[in-house]
Amino acid sequence: MTHTPTELMATVAARELRDGEVVFVGIGLPNLACNLARATHAPNLVLIYESGAIGAVPERLPVSIGDPSLVTGSLMVCGMADVFQSLLQNGRIEVGFLGGAQVDRYGNINTTVVGAYDHPDVRLPGSGGAAEIAIHARRTVIISRLSRRAFPDAVDFVTSPGHRFRGRTRRELGMPGAGPVKVVTDKAVLEAEAETGELVLAALYPGVEADEVRAGVGWRLRSRPHLAKVDPPTDVELRLLRDVLDPQRLYLKG
Repeated sequence: MTHTPTELMATVAARELRDGEVVFVGIGLPNLACNLARATHAPNLVLIYESGAIGAVPERLPVSIGDPSLVTGSLMVCGMADVFQSLLQNGRIEVGFLGGAQVDRYGNINTTVVGAYDHPDVRLPGSGGAAEIAIHARRTVIISRLSRRAFPDAVDFVTSPGHRFRGRTRRELGMPGAGPVKVVTDKAVLEAEAETGELVLAALYPGVEADEVRAGVGWRLRSRPHLAKVDPPTDVELRLLRDVLDPQRLYLKG
């Protein structure tokens, strides 16, 4: 079966999750990826939503963080303060899924403004819980479509911190989590280099050349010595995405 870039992104992100992990997830492709992982190789995945649903098993894809479907089959429903203080800040979230309007070479994410803060070209929704997730989750996975506009050398505003900001590392800034370990795009997977925190090319999707990926970022993108192979979605994964998880094409339409 042929697949779309969106289906490939969801599949690659799903494969990053391990069975039994506790995942702080938002709406959209991250949610789709988590539910695909739970339907395939990670049936014991525990999903945490910002609105307070713990261990939810929604009967349908939620359309917002306040969608009532999120409480379906939940282990617990609590206030946002409990989610952030008792779970996230207490180090109990193993994986955080994030996206953003801009992602730079060190994994910093911008969801605040494009352009100058005082007189922006575009004003964006802001952080929500993303900054806390980026700081406290044991590791973070970013999902974003590749383009030079979305991947500048430096973001216009650091909403959610990555590995380095103004020459200082996240360790120097006292951040406990590992930060963004991988960035899943529609053409390739980028990984954070251990020594510098800089994002480098780690894996290419089928039919994509490295130069095509380099053309989509605003810095001189380096590569791992040996690029990993990314397998396309299986027929089982595609049928789950299309017929079970998102039959209305709420998120697959992109």
